Order: sequence, then structure tokens, then C-alpha cells
Amino acid sequence: MKNLKVENTARAGSYDILIGPGLLDAAGERLGAFIPQNDKTVVVSDENVYPLYGERVMRSLAGAGADVCAVLIPPGEGSKTLKQLGVLYDMFAEIGLKRGGLVLALGGGVVGDIAGLAAATYMRGVPLAQLPTTVLAQVDSSVGGKTAVDTPAGKNMVGVFARPVMVLADTDALSTLPPREYASGMAEVIKYGAIASADLFAKLESSPGMVDEDIIAECCAIKAAIVAEDEFDTGRRQLLNFGHTFGHAIETTYHFEKYTHGEAVAMGMVIAAGAGEFLGLTEAGTSERILRLTGACGLPAPEGNLPGLAQYVAHDKKSTADAVTLILLEHIGKAAVRRTTFAELEKILFQISEG
Repeated sequence: MKNLKVENTARAGSYDILIGPGLLDAAGERLGAFIPQNDKTVVVSDENVYPLYGERVMRSLAGAGADVCAVLIPPGEGSKTLKQLGVLYDMFAEIGLKRGGLVLALGGGVVGDIAGLAAATYMRGVPLAQLPTTVLAQVDSSVGGKTAVDTPAGKNMVGVFARPVMVLADTDALSTLPPREYASGMAEVIKYGAIASADLFAKLESSPGMVDEDIIAECCAIKAAIVAEDEFDTGRRQLLNFGHTFGHAIETTYHFEKYTHGEAVAMGMVIAAGAGEFLGLTEAGTSERILRLTGACGLPAPEGNLPGLAQYVAHDKKSTADAVTLILLEHIGKAAVRRTTFAELEKILFQISEG
């Protein structure tokens, strides 16, 4: 088992990320210090994940003395809404959850995002533990404290930064993922190689689609180091958005229905690398190299009206009235931040679409 600690240079506090097999069955033991004795423990999961792991987690928590119950949401990105957030608040109140309780997010990125936001804002904050069960959640979304829901205007438009008290990444859970869900998570793994580790990227090229405890730990270590330096996404943490600005625009274009988050990010990384090459900032051939790897992992290539993405990028959280922040690559393993105007962005996307 791997044990990583997420520190922070700006304010006190840290939390552990445990990575390895059997952690869901040991949830009660691992979270013992955080289980309330005079309040509720609430497991938030979805209707696909809970039948696989819910009873095991509930049994482990109860064995550790937790007064535990479960709240389920429908699976998929469609649950990341303000309406569903309100349902969670109502259910927390009905259960009798108080500020001294504990919320556990058992599932993928969607569950982690909405459960995290609900916990962070219910009664002005209830402690949260992340129990990620997908590749994407284990290597990325469960770490760093970002929580959010979507609105019709765009992806993750309403949210807060709220650290978990612990992350338990049970690698056994990955064996039950549908192929498309597994492939979607690979986009985030590829991202970490692209922005911070040429060795990791090369390892993925030699064994596309391979995820093990060491790779999960390497991705988490990269993110933990960046988050420790810039928890609130005002500086270096923006590098973690490589592929996401265009990916979020793709998701919004298709109303979060056609592509998974990981599929959209995969396309966004190819587009971003192409944009960097067009601007002369990125080593030639980088976009093609990313495209080969994403394709080998079962992820789609960019398609459709690329210039039309500019209107959705305008709603990105990192945009201002006249410009947007793009994360581009110098080469595989090194990323950089660049501001660009929307007029220039439209020109870039037009040139990429023309080939």
C-alpha cells in the first residue's frame, strides 16, 4: 500500500492518500479517527457503485462504531446539478446530519464533486472523506479539494475548495469498471505525463491502458506537490487544467451527453497541443504523439466544429472579458500558462480544424 500526504504551504493542515487493495473493506479502521461518536456518518454514492461496494463499506464503518446510513444519486454527469445538490441537503437534514458528522463520497468523479460540495456547504461545513472507485477519481478528482456542480452555462460553474480528511483509493475497485469508464480515466493519467513527467508518458506509450498502484501514486504525487504550492488555483495549479478548457467546452457543446469527461479531456489535450504548435510554443509532433496514445487507450480524436468551441471557452472559469488562460506544452513533460484573446483563439481553432 502507498501512503502519500498532501501538505499545504499557505495554511495549516494536511491529509493522507492511501492507495492499495482492500481499502474499502477497511474503511472503518482507516477512518476511525474521523468517525463521529455522537453524530451521523453518511455515505453518498450512486445507483451503479453502491450495489458493488456499499454494503461492504457500511459494514466496515458500523463495525468501527459509526451510526451510518446511505444516500444514493443517479449515476452520470446529469446528477451534477444545483437541483440534485438541493436534494442532498434535504436528505442530510432528514437523516439528522449535524456539523460534527462525516460524509463519505463513494464513487467516481461525479459523486466526489457533488458530495464534496454538499458536505462543504451544508451547515457551513461537514468533514468529508473521499473513497474513489474509478481511475479518474483515484488519480485526479478525489485529490486537491475541488468540489463543484455544473450549470447550463458550463462545467463546474458552482463550487468551493474543501479538503477531504482522507482519501482511500482501493485499487481492487478498478477491476469492475466498464471499458469506457476505464478508458475515460486514462485521459487524466496521460495528462500527468504530458504536463510533468516525460518518463510516465513514455511508460504509458509502451503499455497503453496500464494503471497500477505505482502509476496512481505517481499521478497523486504530482498533483499533491502542485496543490501544496497553490491550493486555490491562482498560479501553478492551473497547469492541471491541461486539456480541460477545451474539454469542458466540448462537454458543454453536447450538453454533457455525447462524451464522458475523460473523452472530452482527451480531445482537449490534442487540441491544446495543436494550439501550442501553431503558436510556435510546443515541440512539433507533440499533438500527434498525444493523439496516438489517447487512441491506443480507446479515447476519441477531436471532431466537429472546433472554431465553435470558442464561444463556450468564453464561459470558462479562467476567462476574463477579453481573454482566456490556456495551458499549453513546451514539450511532453513540461507545461506553461499562456493568456490569449478570444479573437486569437478563434483563429487558432480555425487553423487546427483546417489541418
